[in-house]
Amino acid sequence: MTETGRYEAISDVPGIEVGHYTDLQNATGCTVVLARAGVTPGVFQPGGAPGTLDTDLAVAENAIQEVHAVLLTGGSTIGLDAAEGVRRYLKESGVGLPLMPDLAPLPLVMGAVVFDLAVGNAVHPSGDSGYAAASTASSGRQAQGSVGVGAGCTVAKAGRPDTLLKGGVGTASLVHESGLIVGALVATNSVGDIVDPSTGELAAGSRADQPGAMSRSAELLLDRSLAEFEELQRSRPNFSSDTPGTNTTLAVIATNAKLHKGTAKRVAIMGSAGLARTINPVFTPGDGDTVFTLATGEVDVTSIPAMLTLTGTMAAEAVATATLRSVREATSLAGVPSVNDWLGTGEVG
Repeated sequence: MTETGRYEAISDVPGIEVGHYTDLQNATGCTVVLARAGVTPGVFQPGGAPGTLDTDLAVAENAIQEVHAVLLTGGSTIGLDAAEGVRRYLKESGVGLPLMPDLAPLPLVMGAVVFDLAVGNAVHPSGDSGYAAASTASSGRQAQGSVGVGAGCTVAKAGRPDTLLKGGVGTASLVHESGLIVGALVATNSVGDIVDPSTGELAAGSRADQPGAMSRSAELLLDRSLAEFEELQRSRPNFSSDTPGTNTTLAVIATNAKLHKGTAKRVAIMGSAGLARTINPVFTPGDGDTVFTLATGEVDVTSIPAMLTLTGTMAAEAVATATLRSVREATSLAGVPSVNDWLGTGEVG
Protein backbone atom coordinates (compact mmCIF):
# COMPACT_ATOMS: atom_id res chain seq x y z
CA MET A 1 0.00 0.00 0.00
CA THR A 2 1.23 3.51 -0.86
CA GLU A 3 0.25 6.69 0.98
CA THR A 4 1.31 10.32 0.94
CA GLY A 5 4.28 11.30 3.07
CA ARG A 6 4.07 13.18 6.35
CA TYR A 7 4.97 16.55 4.81
CA GLU A 8 3.77 15.69 1.28
CA ALA A 9 7.14 17.02 0.13
CA ILE A 10 10.45 15.85 -1.30
CA SER A 11 11.89 16.39 2.18
CA ASP A 12 9.99 13.32 3.39
CA VAL A 13 13.05 11.46 2.10
CA PRO A 14 15.51 11.45 5.03
CA GLY A 15 18.63 13.47 4.29
CA ILE A 16 16.97 15.72 1.68
CA GLU A 17 16.66 19.45 2.36
CA VAL A 18 15.28 22.32 0.27
CA GLY A 19 16.16 26.00 0.34
CA HIS A 20 14.97 28.99 -1.73
CA TYR A 21 16.23 32.41 -2.64
CA THR A 22 13.32 34.55 -3.89
CA ASP A 23 13.65 37.94 -5.58
CA LEU A 24 10.06 39.19 -5.81
CA GLN A 25 11.09 42.63 -7.08
CA ASN A 26 12.72 41.16 -10.19
CA ALA A 27 10.61 37.97 -10.45
CA THR A 28 13.46 35.49 -10.31
CA GLY A 29 15.21 33.23 -7.84
CA CYS A 30 16.78 29.85 -7.27
CA THR A 31 16.05 26.66 -5.38
CA VAL A 32 18.56 24.19 -3.96
CA VAL A 33 17.95 20.55 -3.09
CA LEU A 34 20.67 19.48 -0.67
CA ALA A 35 21.89 15.96 0.15
CA ARG A 36 24.76 16.55 2.55
CA ALA A 37 25.67 12.88 2.93
CA GLY A 38 26.00 12.40 -0.83
CA VAL A 39 23.52 10.61 -3.09
CA THR A 40 23.58 8.60 -6.30
CA PRO A 41 22.48 10.80 -9.21
CA GLY A 42 20.53 10.17 -12.40
CA VAL A 43 19.49 12.62 -15.13
CA PHE A 44 17.07 12.50 -18.05
CA GLN A 45 16.67 15.43 -20.47
CA PRO A 46 13.55 15.08 -22.65
CA GLY A 47 13.26 18.79 -23.48
CA GLY A 48 14.64 20.25 -26.69
CA ALA A 49 16.70 23.11 -25.21
CA PRO A 50 18.26 22.18 -21.86
CA GLY A 51 20.57 24.49 -19.99
CA THR A 52 22.45 22.47 -17.40
CA LEU A 53 25.51 22.23 -15.17
CA ASP A 54 27.68 19.15 -14.51
CA THR A 55 25.02 16.62 -15.50
CA ASP A 56 27.88 14.41 -16.74
CA LEU A 57 28.37 13.51 -13.08
CA ALA A 58 25.28 11.32 -13.48
CA VAL A 59 26.50 9.48 -16.59
CA ALA A 60 26.79 5.79 -15.71
CA GLU A 61 30.24 5.21 -17.20
CA ASN A 62 31.83 8.18 -15.41
CA ALA A 63 33.78 7.64 -12.20
CA ILE A 64 32.10 9.96 -9.69
CA GLN A 65 29.31 8.15 -7.87
CA GLU A 66 27.73 10.88 -5.71
CA VAL A 67 26.55 14.47 -5.70
CA HIS A 68 25.61 16.77 -2.85
CA ALA A 69 23.14 19.25 -4.33
CA VAL A 70 20.98 20.16 -7.30
CA LEU A 71 20.50 23.81 -8.21
CA LEU A 72 17.37 24.94 -10.06
CA THR A 73 17.72 28.56 -11.09
CA GLY A 74 16.13 31.37 -13.02
CA GLY A 75 18.08 33.74 -15.22
CA SER A 76 18.73 31.22 -17.99
CA THR A 77 22.35 30.08 -18.33
CA ILE A 78 23.71 33.18 -16.58
CA GLY A 79 21.75 32.09 -13.51
CA LEU A 80 24.11 29.13 -13.18
CA ASP A 81 26.40 31.64 -11.45
CA ALA A 82 24.36 30.73 -8.36
CA ALA A 83 26.14 27.35 -8.24
CA GLU A 84 29.29 29.08 -6.95
CA GLY A 85 27.40 30.11 -3.83
CA VAL A 86 26.00 26.62 -3.31
CA ARG A 87 29.49 25.15 -3.51
CA ARG A 88 30.81 27.85 -1.19
CA TYR A 89 28.17 27.07 1.41
CA LEU A 90 28.79 23.32 1.19
CA LYS A 91 32.55 23.80 1.46
CA GLU A 92 32.12 25.95 4.58
CA SER A 93 29.86 23.21 5.98
CA GLY A 94 32.44 20.49 5.32
CA VAL A 95 30.18 18.79 2.79
CA GLY A 96 31.68 17.09 -0.24
CA LEU A 97 33.65 14.21 -1.67
CA PRO A 98 36.75 13.40 0.41
CA LEU A 99 39.58 13.05 -2.11
CA MET A 100 42.74 13.54 -0.03
CA PRO A 101 43.43 13.62 3.74
CA ASP A 102 44.83 17.18 3.64
CA LEU A 103 42.24 18.53 1.18
CA ALA A 104 38.81 19.91 2.05
CA PRO A 105 35.92 17.79 0.74
CA LEU A 106 34.89 18.67 -2.82
CA PRO A 107 31.20 19.68 -3.13
CA LEU A 108 29.57 18.31 -6.29
CA VAL A 109 26.60 20.31 -7.58
CA MET A 110 24.44 19.62 -10.61
CA GLY A 111 22.12 22.28 -11.94
CA ALA A 112 19.61 23.39 -14.55
CA VAL A 113 17.96 26.64 -15.59
CA VAL A 114 14.62 28.06 -16.56
CA PHE A 115 14.25 31.11 -18.79
CA ASP A 116 12.43 33.81 -16.83
CA LEU A 117 14.11 36.93 -18.23
CA ALA A 118 10.95 38.03 -20.06
CA VAL A 119 9.06 38.29 -16.74
CA GLY A 120 9.73 41.11 -14.32
CA ASN A 121 13.24 42.53 -14.78
CA ALA A 122 16.01 40.77 -16.68
CA VAL A 123 18.02 39.96 -13.55
CA HIS A 124 19.71 36.63 -12.86
CA PRO A 125 20.55 34.93 -9.56
CA SER A 126 24.16 35.30 -8.43
CA GLY A 127 26.58 33.31 -6.31
CA ASP A 128 25.23 35.07 -3.23
CA SER A 129 21.71 34.01 -4.26
CA GLY A 130 22.80 30.37 -4.37
CA TYR A 131 24.52 30.74 -1.01
CA ALA A 132 21.36 32.21 0.51
CA ALA A 133 19.22 29.38 -0.85
CA ALA A 134 21.60 26.68 0.39
CA SER A 135 22.05 28.26 3.81
CA THR A 136 18.30 28.30 4.42
CA ALA A 137 17.73 24.69 3.29
CA SER A 138 15.73 22.57 5.69
CA SER A 139 13.83 19.34 5.97
CA GLY A 140 10.15 19.14 6.84
CA ARG A 141 7.30 21.13 5.32
CA GLN A 142 8.22 23.16 2.24
CA ALA A 143 7.07 26.44 0.68
CA GLN A 144 5.42 26.16 -2.73
CA GLY A 145 4.26 28.44 -5.53
CA SER A 146 6.04 31.68 -6.45
CA VAL A 147 9.16 30.98 -4.41
CA GLY A 148 12.77 30.34 -5.39
CA VAL A 149 13.14 29.33 -9.02
CA GLY A 150 9.34 29.49 -9.26
CA ALA A 151 9.25 33.30 -8.87
CA GLY A 152 9.61 33.92 -12.62
CA CYS A 153 7.96 30.77 -13.91
CA THR A 154 4.96 31.00 -16.25
CA VAL A 155 2.86 28.47 -18.16
CA ALA A 156 0.53 28.22 -21.17
CA LYS A 157 2.64 30.22 -23.62
CA ALA A 158 1.49 28.81 -26.94
CA GLY A 159 -1.14 31.52 -27.33
CA ARG A 160 -0.66 35.29 -27.42
CA PRO A 161 2.04 36.73 -25.15
CA ASP A 162 -0.60 38.35 -22.95
CA THR A 163 -2.44 35.09 -22.20
CA LEU A 164 0.06 33.21 -20.02
CA LEU A 165 -0.50 32.33 -16.36
CA LYS A 166 1.80 32.03 -13.37
CA GLY A 167 3.85 28.87 -12.82
CA GLY A 168 5.90 28.04 -9.77
CA VAL A 169 7.38 25.36 -7.55
CA GLY A 170 5.46 22.35 -6.24
CA THR A 171 6.40 19.28 -4.24
CA ALA A 172 4.87 15.93 -3.28
CA SER A 173 5.81 12.52 -1.86
CA LEU A 174 4.64 8.93 -1.56
CA VAL A 175 5.52 6.25 1.01
CA HIS A 176 5.16 2.50 0.38
CA GLU A 177 4.56 -0.02 3.15
CA SER A 178 7.99 -1.51 2.39
CA GLY A 179 9.57 1.70 3.66
CA LEU A 180 10.32 2.97 0.15
CA ILE A 181 9.89 6.76 -0.09
CA VAL A 182 9.80 8.81 -3.28
CA GLY A 183 9.43 12.58 -3.35
CA ALA A 184 9.50 15.16 -6.12
CA LEU A 185 10.01 18.88 -6.51
CA VAL A 186 8.96 20.53 -9.79
CA ALA A 187 9.54 24.03 -11.17
CA THR A 188 6.95 24.54 -13.91
CA ASN A 189 7.78 27.07 -16.65
CA SER A 190 6.21 25.42 -19.67
CA VAL A 191 5.03 26.26 -23.16
CA GLY A 192 2.15 23.90 -22.49
CA ASP A 193 -0.93 24.07 -20.31
CA ILE A 194 -1.26 22.24 -17.01
CA VAL A 195 -3.89 19.50 -17.01
CA ASP A 196 -5.27 17.57 -14.04
CA PRO A 197 -4.71 13.92 -15.08
CA SER A 198 -7.42 12.66 -12.74
CA THR A 199 -10.13 14.63 -14.57
CA GLY A 200 -8.60 15.78 -17.86
CA GLU A 201 -9.65 19.33 -16.98
CA LEU A 202 -7.42 22.36 -17.40
CA ALA A 203 -5.63 23.38 -14.23
CA ALA A 204 -3.93 26.31 -16.00
CA GLY A 205 -4.38 27.20 -19.67
CA SER A 206 -4.09 30.20 -21.95
CA ARG A 207 -6.25 33.08 -20.76
CA ALA A 208 -9.26 33.42 -23.04
CA ASP A 209 -10.91 36.73 -23.98
CA GLN A 210 -13.73 36.17 -21.50
CA PRO A 211 -12.59 36.95 -17.93
CA GLY A 212 -11.90 33.80 -15.93
CA ALA A 213 -11.97 31.53 -18.99
CA MET A 214 -9.07 29.46 -20.33
CA SER A 215 -8.25 27.84 -23.68
CA ARG A 216 -6.18 24.75 -24.43
CA SER A 217 -2.83 25.59 -26.01
CA ALA A 218 -2.67 22.31 -27.92
CA GLU A 219 -5.97 23.10 -29.61
CA LEU A 220 -4.70 26.58 -30.50
CA LEU A 221 -1.65 25.00 -32.13
CA LEU A 222 -3.63 22.31 -33.93
CA ASP A 223 -6.09 24.83 -35.36
CA ARG A 224 -3.42 27.26 -36.58
CA SER A 225 -2.82 27.31 -40.35
CA LEU A 226 0.58 27.36 -42.03
CA ALA A 227 -0.05 30.97 -43.10
CA GLU A 228 -0.73 31.90 -39.48
CA PHE A 229 2.49 30.20 -38.35
CA GLU A 230 4.45 32.06 -41.01
CA GLU A 231 2.90 35.40 -40.06
CA LEU A 232 3.54 34.69 -36.39
CA GLN A 233 7.19 34.01 -37.13
CA ARG A 234 7.50 37.29 -39.03
CA SER A 235 5.75 39.39 -36.41
CA ARG A 236 7.10 37.61 -33.32
CA PRO A 237 10.55 36.15 -34.03
CA ASN A 238 10.90 35.46 -30.30
CA PHE A 239 7.64 33.47 -30.11
CA SER A 240 8.17 31.34 -27.01
CA SER A 241 7.20 27.93 -28.36
CA ASP A 242 9.57 28.35 -31.33
CA THR A 243 12.56 29.81 -29.51
CA PRO A 244 14.88 27.37 -27.70
CA GLY A 245 15.56 28.05 -24.06
CA THR A 246 12.66 30.36 -23.27
CA ASN A 247 10.69 27.94 -21.13
CA THR A 248 11.61 24.69 -19.30
CA THR A 249 10.13 22.54 -16.53
CA LEU A 250 12.60 21.08 -14.05
CA ALA A 251 12.01 18.15 -11.70
CA VAL A 252 14.05 16.64 -8.90
CA ILE A 253 13.06 13.17 -7.74
CA ALA A 254 14.48 11.97 -4.42
CA THR A 255 14.18 8.46 -3.04
CA ASN A 256 15.60 6.37 -0.23
CA ALA A 257 16.01 3.50 -2.71
CA LYS A 258 19.44 1.99 -3.28
CA LEU A 259 20.21 2.63 -6.95
CA HIS A 260 23.22 2.87 -9.22
CA LYS A 261 23.47 5.67 -11.78
CA GLY A 262 21.87 3.60 -14.54
CA THR A 263 18.79 2.70 -12.51
CA ALA A 264 18.64 6.25 -11.14
CA LYS A 265 18.32 7.45 -14.73
CA ARG A 266 15.59 4.86 -15.33
CA VAL A 267 13.64 6.35 -12.39
CA ALA A 268 14.11 9.81 -13.93
CA ILE A 269 12.82 8.52 -17.27
CA MET A 270 9.78 6.93 -15.64
CA GLY A 271 9.27 10.02 -13.50
CA SER A 272 9.12 12.22 -16.60
CA ALA A 273 5.80 10.54 -17.35
CA GLY A 274 4.41 12.72 -14.58
CA LEU A 275 5.24 15.77 -16.69
CA ALA A 276 3.67 14.18 -19.77
CA ARG A 277 0.45 13.56 -17.82
CA THR A 278 0.14 17.14 -16.63
CA ILE A 279 1.72 19.36 -19.31
CA ASN A 280 0.37 19.63 -22.87
CA PRO A 281 2.26 20.12 -25.14
CA VAL A 282 5.40 18.93 -23.36
CA PHE A 283 9.08 18.35 -24.23
CA THR A 284 8.86 20.88 -27.07
CA PRO A 285 11.82 22.40 -28.98
CA GLY A 286 11.45 25.48 -26.77
CA ASP A 287 11.46 23.59 -23.45
CA GLY A 288 14.65 22.52 -21.68
CA ASP A 289 12.83 19.97 -19.53
CA THR A 290 15.25 18.09 -17.27
CA VAL A 291 14.57 15.46 -14.59
CA PHE A 292 17.06 14.61 -11.83
CA THR A 293 17.07 11.59 -9.52
CA LEU A 294 18.80 11.57 -6.13
CA ALA A 295 18.98 8.17 -4.40
CA THR A 296 20.06 7.99 -0.75
CA GLY A 297 20.44 4.19 -0.69
CA GLU A 298 18.59 2.92 2.39
CA VAL A 299 16.08 0.56 0.75
CA ASP A 300 17.34 -2.14 -1.62
CA VAL A 301 15.04 -2.31 -4.64
CA THR A 302 17.44 -4.23 -6.87
CA SER A 303 16.86 -7.67 -5.36
CA ILE A 304 13.19 -7.53 -6.44
CA PRO A 305 13.09 -6.10 -9.98
CA ALA A 306 9.43 -5.13 -9.66
CA MET A 307 10.42 -2.78 -6.83
CA LEU A 308 12.40 -0.70 -9.30
CA THR A 309 9.25 -0.44 -11.40
CA LEU A 310 7.40 0.61 -8.26
CA THR A 311 10.00 3.30 -7.59
CA GLY A 312 9.57 4.77 -11.07
CA THR A 313 5.79 4.56 -10.82
CA MET A 314 5.82 6.40 -7.51
CA ALA A 315 8.14 8.99 -9.06
CA ALA A 316 5.71 9.68 -11.92
CA GLU A 317 2.83 10.09 -9.47
CA ALA A 318 4.82 12.44 -7.25
CA VAL A 319 5.99 14.51 -10.23
CA ALA A 320 2.42 14.86 -11.55
CA THR A 321 1.10 15.95 -8.15
CA ALA A 322 3.98 18.38 -7.65
CA THR A 323 3.36 19.90 -11.10
CA LEU A 324 -0.28 20.55 -10.29
CA ARG A 325 0.64 22.09 -6.95
CA SER A 326 3.20 24.36 -8.62
CA VAL A 327 0.43 26.31 -10.39
CA ARG A 328 -2.27 25.94 -7.76
CA GLU A 329 0.02 27.35 -5.05
CA ALA A 330 1.42 30.15 -7.26
CA THR A 331 0.57 33.80 -6.61
CA SER A 332 0.30 36.64 -9.12
CA LEU A 333 3.58 38.41 -9.76
CA ALA A 334 5.08 40.93 -12.21
CA GLY A 335 1.75 41.45 -13.96
CA VAL A 336 1.15 37.75 -14.54
CA PRO A 337 -1.95 36.38 -12.78
CA SER A 338 -2.03 33.13 -10.89
CA VAL A 339 -4.65 30.65 -12.01
CA ASN A 340 -6.49 31.22 -8.72
CA ASP A 341 -6.71 34.97 -9.32
CA TRP A 342 -7.67 34.53 -12.96
CA LEU A 343 -10.45 32.04 -12.26
CA GLY A 344 -11.62 33.99 -9.24
CA THR A 345 -11.74 37.50 -10.67
CA GLY A 346 -10.59 37.40 -14.28
CA GLU A 347 -8.02 40.05 -13.42
CA VAL A 348 -4.27 40.14 -14.05
CA GLY A 349 -3.38 41.06 -10.47
